[in-house]
This record gives sequence, C-alpha cells and structure tokens, in this order.
Amino acid sequence: MKIEENILNEGPVTQETISYWLSIMGKNKNLGGHSIFIGQVRDDVKGLKKVIAIEYSAYPEMAKKEAGNIKQEILKEFPDVKDLHILHSTGRVMAGEVSLMVLVSAGHRHQAIDACAKTVELIKGKLPVWKKEIFEDNSHEWVHENPA
Repeated sequence: MKIEENILNEGPVTQETISYWLSIMGKNKNLGGHSIFIGQVRDDVKGLKKVIAIEYSAYPEMAKKEAGNIKQEILKEFPDVKDLHILHSTGRVMAGEVSLMVLVSAGHRHQAIDACAKTVELIKGKLPVWKKEIFEDNSHEWVHENPA
C-alpha cells in the first residue's frame, strides 16, 4: 500500500485535488472498488449565530503519525484494501467548501465502503485536528468533539 506523507492541506480541499487522487487510484486495474468520503463545512446555526467558516488547526507531526496508525489499523481489519488516502484541511474553510477527503481502494466494493466509513470515524476520534467555528459576527467558538 502506498502511504502518502502529506495528510494536511492548507485551506479547502479542491475539486482538482479530489480529481487527481481519483485518477491516480483509477490507474490500478486490479482494484474493483473505490469509496470516497467528502466532508464539507456546514452553515449550522448555533443559538442566533450562523457558522460561516471553520478554522482548523493541527499538530502536523502528531497528525502524520496518527494518520499512519489509522491506516495500519484499517489495513489489518480490511485485508482487501490496497490504497488509502486521507486529506484534512487546516486554516480557514468556508461553509460549503470541502475540509476532509478520505479515499479507499480495494479489490471489492464492500471492503472499500466499510473501510472508508471506519476511517472517517477514526479520524473524527483520533486525528489531532481542532475546529474553531467562525460566526457571521466574527465571534468564534471551539468545537469540543475530538479527544485528541
């Protein structure tokens, strides 16, 4: 399996980046299924305030290490997975923009789909990336969902 070193992306994950990774993974003709998760920033309303962006911050060395641990856990649990790519935004990402891409390729679709879902849950629980919601009035609030 190819493990990419760079899992953090400054700013939103672009359509061009997503297309690039799909084209790379599509070149392996031994694969039967690709599963992709695209997470975008929602314009949630909290109280009377609307979220316009999320500012992500991360500890890059820890994020790289933990992403490697997540990938190894997925490979152990899903032996049919051949490739896995994680790309998470740092910096400011506006509502409607993509902040997370997970792309899993496997010999068969069920392993790709199941491994992708599990990878997203592991990222949400373990990856040392923190979120600060930015509201229309420029106030902010830290989101406390990641135990990392």
